[in-house]
Amino acid sequence: MMKRATRVQFDAPPARGVFASARAVTGRFVRTHAVLVVSAVAALATVPFVPPDAVYLGYFDLKTLACLFSILALVGALRNVGAFEAVARRAVARFSTCRSAVAALVAATLVVSMVATNDMALIMLLPLSAATLLKAGWERALPFAFIMQNLAANLGGMILPFGNPQNLYLFERFAIPPADFLATMALPFAVSVLLIAVCCAVFVKPLPARIPSVPVEADNASTPAVSAQSSHRRARAALYAALLALVIASVFRLVPYPVALVAVIAALALLDRLALRATDFGLLLTFACFFVFAGNMARIPAVEAVLSQAMQQSALLVSAGASQIISNVPAAVLLSHFATDYHALLVGVNIGGAGTLVASLASLITLNHFRIVRASFPGRPELARHTSRTFLAQFTLYNGVFLVILLVVCFAFSCGGA
Repeated sequence: MMKRATRVQFDAPPARGVFASARAVTGRFVRTHAVLVVSAVAALATVPFVPPDAVYLGYFDLKTLACLFSILALVGALRNVGAFEAVARRAVARFSTCRSAVAALVAATLVVSMVATNDMALIMLLPLSAATLLKAGWERALPFAFIMQNLAANLGGMILPFGNPQNLYLFERFAIPPADFLATMALPFAVSVLLIAVCCAVFVKPLPARIPSVPVEADNASTPAVSAQSSHRRARAALYAALLALVIASVFRLVPYPVALVAVIAALALLDRLALRATDFGLLLTFACFFVFAGNMARIPAVEAVLSQAMQQSALLVSAGASQIISNVPAAVLLSHFATDYHALLVGVNIGGAGTLVASLASLITLNHFRIVRASFPGRPELARHTSRTFLAQFTLYNGVFLVILLVVCFAFSCGGA
């Protein structure tokens, strides 16, 4: 009697499951790196009109990319040692009412944005704002605080060349003298700070904390291990601050930027490799894609004719308007190829950071964090009644009013030759 041969079957993974996983991974990547994907698609879309050639190599501003990398890496290192949070907590701890706490949080965001860029300021200080206001029972003021922090981050960095990516790029592209840069941005910066201060004073009530703050225990702070760790952190923070000063000196053309770049990479390779690995390389690649996109657009005759004429008629209005649609960083890169004078372009892309949600892509950080906080505290009725839709409506209203006022002031006083 012959035995029937048995066949072993190996179940292959269902095709639908593989495709579903691939779609999920792709979708997650697109959501996480939406700006990079859009910039890459935009750059590729221009390639058929301008085939790759030797001119492409001249598109990339290596100094801007090097300085931006150094600043992002050092900001990450300073954040890892708790430098920004420690300073902000000390500032906020001095205030006991809702109005003063919100004002301190917004002011801290504005100051941090000057040296750490707008997105880094929001990433570091929005969690601190949420924790402070929720702990004190001031959750009703949280949406307003987030909106003011967003405006402070986007408008606060305009006063310095390294305060945000578009400033760093324009400062290098046009070789702007530092004194001229400060003079150009002084009025819109002052008006922005005044508007933020007035809003904080008018729209936030001086309510005392509903929940008494818990004092920080000091017994562990005096132990030798904690003291040694604290001293080590302070020493590293001081070194990182010195390196940041070196990078700033390279921005102002006082030090060759390769020297600053090598110093930053060497120091962080020894002390904080995590900061190097966690650097936002997506932003650097986004800039590279925008360089290709803008460089190719400038070589398309029809585009060059239209944008050149528009920039001659009203560079301030065109740059601020373009920022509302494609965001202020790509607007700065694109329109710099058609600007005969940098003043109006510089002012336009900076005040253009207010307005729509995409006017400054750092605003997406604010909206996303509000959604996370609201979902994490469903039992807070004052917070629960503020849906994402109502938050976005308030966000757009405040930003729109800021943008209109800044445009009127800039046109009235001919900021940037408007």
